[in-house]
Amino acid sequence: MSNPWLALHAGADPAARITEVGRAYERFVSGDAGPALPVRPVVVESWRRSAGARFDPDGTPPIELSDGELEAYRAAHPLACVLPIFRDLLGGLAEDGDHIVAVCDAHGRLLWVEGTPAVLDGAAAMNFVPGARWDEASAGTNAPGTALAVDHPLQIFATEHFCRPVQDWTCAAAPIHDPATGRVLGAIDVTGGDRLANPHSLALVRATALAAEAYLRTQRPGAAAAVTALGRDEAVLTVAGRRIRLGRRHSELLVLLLAHPEGRTGEQLGIDLYPDDPSPVTVRAELSRLRRVLGPQLLGSRPYRLRSEVDADFRTVPRLLEQGLVADALAAYAGPLLPGSEAPGVVRLRRLVEDQLRAAVLARTDRGLLQTWVRSPWGADDLQMWEAYAAALPAGAPARPFALSRISRLTAEYGLPSAATSMQRHRS
Repeated sequence: MSNPWLALHAGADPAARITEVGRAYERFVSGDAGPALPVRPVVVESWRRSAGARFDPDGTPPIELSDGELEAYRAAHPLACVLPIFRDLLGGLAEDGDHIVAVCDAHGRLLWVEGTPAVLDGAAAMNFVPGARWDEASAGTNAPGTALAVDHPLQIFATEHFCRPVQDWTCAAAPIHDPATGRVLGAIDVTGGDRLANPHSLALVRATALAAEAYLRTQRPGAAAAVTALGRDEAVLTVAGRRIRLGRRHSELLVLLLAHPEGRTGEQLGIDLYPDDPSPVTVRAELSRLRRVLGPQLLGSRPYRLRSEVDADFRTVPRLLEQGLVADALAAYAGPLLPGSEAPGVVRLRRLVEDQLRAAVLARTDRGLLQTWVRSPWGADDLQMWEAYAAALPAGAPARPFALSRISRLTAEYGLPSAATSMQRHRS
């Protein structure tokens, strides 16, 4: 079986494949997708996401960060410390005159783009420059953006790109994860010509990402385990190199124990979990099963508490906010805490984390941060944030008409007085 993440199978003719995929692409963007496009499923699915985001196939990605703002953001980014590793492993490609090496954050914003002046000039023509946003919604199908979307290393070959100005290029990218929490920090990308569509380039970016994660692991001493619970209904526990996906009830229990390091009685946990029937017997049974997963060395009793240091992504967000690192906190926020949970204790904690972050983003009035919020699944219907985003946009900004339209629609959906009044307010 062929590798679905590789652009070309062994023996394929690149020129013929460019033509074949290019014809399928033109059929797709004209609305004639058909049931049997001769294109990899991962690419077709990305085309659909790109089309759903209303990305213009002839457009160019926006530049969100520049000058001092860009310098400050990437200096504080967790991937800054592994930049020497990227240059050590991939620097030869950046210097050969045929390739570009790029690093982006978890939102697809390019932080570093390196290569020879000639090849960088070509990349600049399509806004493949530091500070530009290359997630799928902003740039269509492309290796770093799609690798982030599917959380897997892959190649995107020539006419597989959704953006026509990018179809002269081929790229390979791999996501990079925080080894303590499992959250995506960004991606490493190599961009070049058709010859890049080979198994070696994919293996190289994947190995580079793993090397970066291994180095980051050495920078996080002390924690016995880590929990990822933002943006997912079932938490993932990373302990002793193993990733364990917990059931919904165990996820809720572990989050509540993390929120109360001083410990929690069975009665208290019962109220946090089962408001209608807070039976300590039921809680003890669930905790007994959880102890078999965590091990007795990690979960103590009388009161129930975690005996060792356990890191968690939902604790990282407020910690970054306390340091004034709002952009980092937003990058660390993968979504609401256990969004499917209705346990009162989890709901309270979910609202606390989101409200803290939301207030900090509003207070900054930073256009890039506001845009990230309203483009997210959890922020797409946040009327106040859309209003703040529209207010931050200059009068002629291309994104402004859509923002005003969104404000009008949400105002009507929420039954608030006069959507026209809201739009008039933001035209001024």
